[in-house]
Amino acid sequence: MRSFGIVSAGLACMLALPAQAQGTKASSPPEFARVIEHLQPGQWVWAPQVAPSGPVLIYVDLSRQIAIVYRNGVRIAATTVSTGKAGHETPTGVFTILQKDANHRSSKYNSAPMPFQQRLTWDGVALHAGGLPGYPESHGCVHLPFEFARELFGITSLGVTVVVEGDPANHVRTSDNSLLAPFDMVGRARDALPLEGKEYRWTPEAADQGPLSIIVSKSDQRVVILRNGTEIGRSAAQVNDDDPGSHVITLTMRQGKPHWVYVGMNGHEGDEGKEVDEAIVNRVRMPRAFYELVKAQLKPGSTILVTDSRVGAKPLERLTIMDAVVPQP
Repeated sequence: MRSFGIVSAGLACMLALPAQAQGTKASSPPEFARVIEHLQPGQWVWAPQVAPSGPVLIYVDLSRQIAIVYRNGVRIAATTVSTGKAGHETPTGVFTILQKDANHRSSKYNSAPMPFQQRLTWDGVALHAGGLPGYPESHGCVHLPFEFARELFGITSLGVTVVVEGDPANHVRTSDNSLLAPFDMVGRARDALPLEGKEYRWTPEAADQGPLSIIVSKSDQRVVILRNGTEIGRSAAQVNDDDPGSHVITLTMRQGKPHWVYVGMNGHEGDEGKEVDEAIVNRVRMPRAFYELVKAQLKPGSTILVTDSRVGAKPLERLTIMDAVVPQP
């Protein structure tokens, strides 16, 4: 069952809706901001008409137990979630949707139903409809309201970028653990490859299609390129950035031209939709040849992250991975 109410006509009415009928609408960023601050467990807001087309990016904030959906760099939906409980924490990182199954059942937990499943890792982490008690209680997956999960399933495709950050227990901002847990094209774990004295490595054949995620590690002074979740490039870099905040930047099309724009993350909602200026671009230096190779692969939906976390080969464990930005298309 679904019930919609117009936010501007009565926020209080939306908050009074029962858990089974919690959908509402919003038509502007300020309305979204007001609603998100007051969402109760199981409640959500859905406004696809705000940005009817363009690449989709999903952001999951573990600390606030909120997920936000962006299309063409504009926020179009938000929901409460329930993520992994102690001992089964939802990993943080940059993921892509690997598999979709509207009627999936768990192969790990007694064939438990996972409606509208969208797989993020091959070892069982996914977005799907599930319980929403108001705190982390899953076995690592991101639980969504049933109708929200249905709507989200309808607008995503394989390869959509999903960013997960935060820590519901400790509010960890950064970590010395590796950000990247490398996998091959069929989901098998493999060792991260060092540069071994080279300026950069470029192997686009490792994943020949899908959206790019560009990760800049300030700790390692490295740029790592992922396509469809698989590493296809790595380069030494000079990163001059002491911004402690978390930021995500996505490549969008505006008036027929590509633009890098900020996604409004927790604590930086005012950044949403702002274009990246030249001062930010100049914070990162990399070999010209590598930059040109990456630039040729950029398409709307590409994502850039800068982080203090490392990009080596240690196991992935509770990371916050975003920070600033990089080059223009």
